[in-house]
Amino acid sequence: MAEVKRTFHYNACAQAFSGHFQRPVRHDIEVQAPVSLPTIGGHGNSRVENFRVKEFASFKAGYSHVSGSEHRDDDKIFYTTLSTATVEGLNILDVVRADRVVSRVSSFWTNKDREPHFSFSGSHFDNLTIAGCPIRVELKSRLIAELPKFSDVDAELANNEKFRKMAQDPFQDGSKIDVKKHNGVILCSLATEISSEAPGVTAKGHVIYVPHFGKVYLAEVLVEPLRRTLTMIRLVLGSPVAGGGVVSQSAANGRTYPPLPT
Repeated sequence: MAEVKRTFHYNACAQAFSGHFQRPVRHDIEVQAPVSLPTIGGHGNSRVENFRVKEFASFKAGYSHVSGSEHRDDDKIFYTTLSTATVEGLNILDVVRADRVVSRVSSFWTNKDREPHFSFSGSHFDNLTIAGCPIRVELKSRLIAELPKFSDVDAELANNEKFRKMAQDPFQDGSKIDVKKHNGVILCSLATEISSEAPGVTAKGHVIYVPHFGKVYLAEVLVEPLRRTLTMIRLVLGSPVAGGGVVSQSAANGRTYPPLPT
């Protein structure tokens, strides 16, 4: 019987900014600089400049990029995927500001592998401030470059107590999750240490609490066996302005079909 021909189906997307405001006025923000990779691979990009929603949110430039291609090395075929999203000159209600916020997810999968390999190298914040004071964010999670496969992340969950505590309480609100029953979905963060000297502002895990503003989640990662999604800033706004949004979000990978036999 002839060997089954397998093809790779790429999967990547990125966006610079999106969100909504519920009060004092209602305003839904369309996705800014969105881009999606077709299953056959290729290249795509999108860019928005001088974006503004009243005096609530603005940025000077937002741009995203996705690509997918293959190359051969002897009998190995490498399927590579890249997804990036960048926002420059960010300003949210004059509370959250940054010169640049970069989300970057790259991956590869070979015709010999049962799992894709991922990296978040290159993701970073430039001059992030909250409430007028610098925020020190340490993006030193082993997820960035040392745990490329889902099986590696699953082992980290079992053996690293600090990582397990983060995954058990990903929203940092005390609602514990049984990570032994994660069913192939783990929510965590690339941020290992966050600190601020802004009066009244506190940090817990990867979440920053700002009085009369809301919560700012930094470098959140949704880990799945065949996919990673990185959101560099997620906002949950409270009184006096309510709403939410995400800044610099990218996701990648894909899979072979038919899949390799188990």
